[in-house]
Amino acid sequence: MTVLPTETGLSVLMREGSQAEHKDAEGSSFMSCLLDGQVNETGYTEYLAMLRPIYAALESVAAGLVDDPIAGAVIDPSINRLAAIDQDLAYWSGGAVPSVQSAAVDRYVARVEASAADPVLFVAHHYTRYLGDLSGGQAIGRILARTFDLPEGQGIAFYQFDSVPKPKPYKDAYRASLDALPLTERDQQRVVEEVKVVFGLNGALFEELSTQLPRYAR
Repeated sequence: MTVLPTETGLSVLMREGSQAEHKDAEGSSFMSCLLDGQVNETGYTEYLAMLRPIYAALESVAAGLVDDPIAGAVIDPSINRLAAIDQDLAYWSGGAVPSVQSAAVDRYVARVEASAADPVLFVAHHYTRYLGDLSGGQAIGRILARTFDLPEGQGIAFYQFDSVPKPKPYKDAYRASLDALPLTERDQQRVVEEVKVVFGLNGALFEELSTQLPRYAR
């Protein structure tokens, strides 16, 4: 096991320690096709439907940990995504939200729920999803709007953060909060390892979606 240097901030350790796993998840066939405008409305709707239980679990656990001295430092209800996902699902599905059975989603949800008993690990889950939504997620929203010629703001509420007009200062402050967490070297290592796990869970979700690409072809 690699020993992490204590003089390096946690945010850097999390980013650098999970680069390989992050790259693998981003390089999935499904995500590549989505970014190339090759996924149809059904594919994107089912992707959102798979994300929904994950965010429901994240935001349920976050509500219980909001006053925790560790996890509470990054939890911010103003960036919750569940309501935005529901809004988008209503747009894409015409009100009939698809029910998607997914072993990958079930494993992801179980891992998030388990972190309710270990706030240090919940930090990894919160960081990986929400900072990702404020980063690469912004580009995905623009691509979707262009690909499907969406009406202004319609169908991409998931990528719109009304409470964060400028993502960069928010992300900088978030990373500063991570760096200020009073964690031991061992707990820092645990956070980094959990970030790797989370990217692996995302990768498994994308693998399932990739098997459906013939059906999703646009």
